[in-house]
Amino acid sequence: MNHELSKMLEIASNLCEDEKYIQALKYYENILQVEPDSIGVIIDYGVTLQNLERYNQALAMYDRALNLQPTNMNALINKGSVLHTLEKYSEALSCYNTALNIDKNNPLVLAYKGLCIGETGNIRLAIKYFKKALSIDNECELAGISLATAKGITK
Repeated sequence: MNHELSKMLEIASNLCEDEKYIQALKYYENILQVEPDSIGVIIDYGVTLQNLERYNQALAMYDRALNLQPTNMNALINKGSVLHTLEKYSEALSCYNTALNIDKNNPLVLAYKGLCIGETGNIRLAIKYFKKALSIDNECELAGISLATAKGITK
């Protein structure tokens, strides 16, 4: 990526940090016109769309990234997250399972899978995933919060 595109990417990232997502989209679009296969930019664009609750467009971007790189963990995790938000739990679980086949000890994926399983009503199994995530990374905030919530439900 040349200097000008790198600068545009930095601006887009800063705009996202400031929650100026619409403006950031324009920068991502301009970058993708020049470098349409830039996985990182495609995923960042998807995350920005997701932040704007444009879930179907975000899914399309994650699928685009996965077509270019089927084992991209960020694309798999983010796609699973969107599917979870859309209450498509079996599809989300499929993304998380694919990610776990790549890295079976990824605490974030384990926590997301636990959340998804919890949404389907199997709280006890969800707790196992949260505990496994925390055994790998005891600072995994998502797993810690989710475990506390799940334990509260089972009481």
